[in-house]
Amino acid sequence: MAWRIEQAVVRGEIDNTVEGLTTGRIWLAGCEAPLELRLEGDCWRDLAGTRLEFENPNPEPCAETCGLAVNQTGVVGDMTASRKCRVPLVDGDEMSKLHYAHKPIPCEWHNTLYLEWFSEFNGRVVIESADYTLTISDHLWQLDEDAEQAQKLANLNAMRDFMALVIQRREEEPPGAESPDEMDEFAWEERLKESDRLTDAYQEVLEKYLDDEDSESKEAFVMGWDGLLEALAEREEAENGNDGDVPDFGDDDEDSDEFGNGGFAADFEDDGDDTGFHGDGVPFDDDDNHPLQLRAREMAVRAMDLVESEEGPGTPSYELVSNLLQVSGKLAGALNGQRSGYHPETGFVLAVLKRCLNWLNEALRACQQLHDAATDAHLRPPFRKLLEEIFELRDGIVELRRNLRKT
Repeated sequence: MAWRIEQAVVRGEIDNTVEGLTTGRIWLAGCEAPLELRLEGDCWRDLAGTRLEFENPNPEPCAETCGLAVNQTGVVGDMTASRKCRVPLVDGDEMSKLHYAHKPIPCEWHNTLYLEWFSEFNGRVVIESADYTLTISDHLWQLDEDAEQAQKLANLNAMRDFMALVIQRREEEPPGAESPDEMDEFAWEERLKESDRLTDAYQEVLEKYLDDEDSESKEAFVMGWDGLLEALAEREEAENGNDGDVPDFGDDDEDSDEFGNGGFAADFEDDGDDTGFHGDGVPFDDDDNHPLQLRAREMAVRAMDLVESEEGPGTPSYELVSNLLQVSGKLAGALNGQRSGYHPETGFVLAVLKRCLNWLNEALRACQQLHDAATDAHLRPPFRKLLEEIFELRDGIVELRRNLRKT
């Protein structure tokens, strides 16, 4: 996925004074040599023909930047200092509390520096910040409106090409390939991996185009959902009573993926989809909620209460809550009864349960860290109790997998 390095930036410069070529240098905290950019293409009109200098008032080292190549050659993405972005008016702790309370986070619109490029070695790299100090030179040449639209189209195609690499779509299966009813746990695991890649890619695309006035069309295009793109055009035509074409993003005739055509990925990511097995491997009534899923959901809620001021990704509190939520959601999708009467194949259920065991291992590790680090003596018993219950849930899933293998 994208390298997001704004936190580690100390200062930098972007030079687009030569038409068709964008160069630059970016100094990162903890790195001796600056990144050297040499990219094909131009910035948006506000930066095209200028030299931009920027400085981060609060740089912080980031371990991930060690994986960046010094020579960043490739093509430009969207590069502008006038991207509109909603900036939260509260700190991270308060944002977490509002999020878990399902309350809106207060924001205001700011002009944001957005520097994106696609390097031959690292793929997509993004710098996005509303806090940098910027200095922009006079324009040595001007990019007209038509040329800017052409550049934005090239940027969309670069994003689409990058997403295709991330998703790694399967080749069309030949006639006679095994059907979903015949697939075993390992075949389902491969399909679930592709489903995960699709989900991660879509989250990145949503993040980029969320506030764009053409978000639906751009998201569909860069994800390769050509079927959805056509449906959007038909919808707009029906609503407006005219041609209603969505923006012409090019002639790429790549097949739509499973999300666009309602295939397996759309089915699997719906956490309301259920199979209906009890812990003994016997189907249960559609109106039931599986006891393992109920237990996982209750533990996730309790974990959120225990880590009220949850920290960011990578911290034990975040890992505990996020992994338990993953388990609860996926168990709901694989085990709870479904009124439609549809029950996924046993191999699919086994593959989901295997993933839940991995998430529970991560939750156990995080919970143990929180227990050991607790300075308040009153917090240790709840964490110890939660540890015991995670172990019990893990044992229940292991037992369910064992029973399903016998059916």
